[in-house]
Amino acid sequence: MIRQERHVDVLVVGAGPAGLAAAAGLAAAGVRRVEVLERDQALGGIPRHCAHGGFGTRASGDLSGPVYALRCAAEARAAGAALRTGITVTGWAGPRTLDATGPGGLERVTARAVVLATGARERPRAARLVPGTRPAGVYTTGELQQAVHLHHQPVGTRAVVVGDEPVSLAAAGTLRTAGVHLVARVTEHPPRPLSAVRAAGGAPLLTRTTVTALTGRPRLTGVQVRHADGRTATLACDTVVFTADWIPDHELARRGGLPLDPGTRGPAYDPAHRTGRPGVFAVGNLLHGGESAATAAREGRAVTGPVLAHLAAGTWPASGPPLAVDAPLEWIAPNLTGPGGRRLLLRTGRRLTVPLLVVRQDGTLLHRERVARCVAPGRSFPLTADWLARVDPEGGTVRLRIG
Repeated sequence: MIRQERHVDVLVVGAGPAGLAAAAGLAAAGVRRVEVLERDQALGGIPRHCAHGGFGTRASGDLSGPVYALRCAAEARAAGAALRTGITVTGWAGPRTLDATGPGGLERVTARAVVLATGARERPRAARLVPGTRPAGVYTTGELQQAVHLHHQPVGTRAVVVGDEPVSLAAAGTLRTAGVHLVARVTEHPPRPLSAVRAAGGAPLLTRTTVTALTGRPRLTGVQVRHADGRTATLACDTVVFTADWIPDHELARRGGLPLDPGTRGPAYDPAHRTGRPGVFAVGNLLHGGESAATAAREGRAVTGPVLAHLAAGTWPASGPPLAVDAPLEWIAPNLTGPGGRRLLLRTGRRLTVPLLVVRQDGTLLHRERVARCVAPGRSFPLTADWLARVDPEGGTVRLRIG
C-alpha cells in the first residue's frame, strides 16, 4: 500500500480541550500549517460525552460538555487549524515524523514541532486487580457516560460507584439521568469534613472501605466490600462504576522514547512543556491524568509561546534538574526545572491539613509555602513557581516535602 507523505509546521496529536486549544493558539498566532489528528470520529475529547454543566469560561458562561467540545473545535477551525478525525497515529518514523492510518490509508507526517495531547483514561476493573467473576454491568465513568449520553443504552437498575473524587459525582449524576438507583459510593479514603454526599443524591458514602470482589454471572449481582474494622458486606447491585485512578494515555510517548515521570506516569516535561525529545511538546492530561477540561485547555494555550520560540530559533534548551516529591505527596507537575512557568500542580495520597511545603536542592532551602486550606487526595492543588529561578541548573534533584 502506498504511504502518503506530507509536511506541516505543527502536528497536534489529540483533539481534546488541550489539543484544540494548542491548535487554536498556534494558528491564531500565524503558524500556517497546524494540523490536528484525532483517532475518534468526533472532536472534543472527554467533554463531548459529559452531559452535565460546569464547562466553559467567564466569557462563555456555564456550558454542558458537548457544547463546550463543539466550541473548542469551532475556535480551532476558525483560527485556521486543520482538524482531522478517524486518524490513528501508530508510531514514530523519525524525531518529528509520525506514522498514521485512517480512511485514506497510510500516512507519514513530518512536522517542525509536535504537540502530544493524547489525554488520560481511568483504570478499568482489571487494572485495579479487583477479583471475582467477569459479569456484564462493569464500567468506568467514561464508558458509562458514552453508553448513556452517546449510545442511549440501558445500564442497569441499582449501582455502586467506586470513588470519592469529582468524577465520581459526575458518574452519580449520569446514573440518575439513566434512572438508576445509586446504592452507595465506596472509597478507601477517610471521610472529609464536607463530603459531597448530598450532591450524590443522598446515597451513603462508605469511607475507609475497600472493594474486594465482584459477584454474579452473566450479570453483576453484587459488590463485596471490607471496612477498615474488618467487617465485610455485599452491596446488591447490577452495575458498578470504577471512577478516577487516572493514568495518562502515554503509549505514543513511550514508543517515541520520551522519558516518563515515575509520579505522574506521563512524559517528563519542563515549565515550557518541552519533553525529553527535541521538538516534541506535551500538554493536558497526558501529563497528569484527571485534571479538569479548563486546566487542560489552559495548558494547551500556554504552549503557544514555547512552540513559536522553537519554530523561530530551532533550538532546544536543555532542561534543568528534575523535581521530585516525598510521600505522602504523589507527584508534581511540571517535573523538570527550567525557565518560565507561573505555577506547579501537586497531588497527595492522603488528606493534608493546611500543609507547609518545603523545597530544597542539595540541602539548600529554596522555598517554603503554607497552603491555606485542607487538601484532599485525588484533587490537585497549586504551588507558586517563582522560586524556580533560584534552582542551580548544575545541581541535583529538587525535592519537595511536607515540612
